[in-house]
Amino acid sequence: MTSGETGSAHDLDQSAADLGMGGDLAPERDAEAYRARMRRRQEVQQQRVQERSLEKGLVMVFTGHGKGKTTAALGLALRTLGHGERVAVVQFIKGGWEPGEARALQAFGEALQWHALGEGFTWVTQDRERDRELVQGAWQQSLHYLRSSEHQLVILDEINVALKLGYLTLEQVIAGLDTRPELTHVALTGRGAPAGLIDRADLVTEMTLVRHPFREQGVKAQAGVEY
Repeated sequence: MTSGETGSAHDLDQSAADLGMGGDLAPERDAEAYRARMRRRQEVQQQRVQERSLEKGLVMVFTGHGKGKTTAALGLALRTLGHGERVAVVQFIKGGWEPGEARALQAFGEALQWHALGEGFTWVTQDRERDRELVQGAWQQSLHYLRSSEHQLVILDEINVALKLGYLTLEQVIAGLDTRPELTHVALTGRGAPAGLIDRADLVTEMTLVRHPFREQGVKAQAGVEY
């Protein structure tokens, strides 16, 4: 049982798991028996939703070696913009090119603020102190958005990499997260998220690398897929 979860909510979660998703996973072969199972599953799901009434700004971490971390965060951006809310994106490390998503999201005008404040990967920049300076500048820009109530979602893209490289401290980032207004969401992306950030997060998704065309087939980064 997770912290703050009631016994009732835990029991409902277990009931939902026991009843299952249906389809051919359900053991019933009789149509009426199957409908009875799904009716009960619907009742349990409705109770689960009613039990969870808390609303809060979430800390969401997308990490791991698999592709899709920034893509997941930008999916949240699109959802938020679709609800008429404002979004701020601050990109750490990245900045040597303009990705397709930055161009596409320009259609939302002032509802989206986008800052690519790096100069590229470490093997491109080859200047550790310059990289550190740019990361610290990006962090100051991030704090501006984190402390404001004007943006419902703040995306800190590749900040986990900046932490891993030692250009930011975990203490800096945690302190910044704690300055947010109550309902401001923040997404932090990049491989190598530290344990302390994972412990602080409300949602953590780890992308697992199973197969990648660059490694297995020698396929170059392609527009619309990688950038």
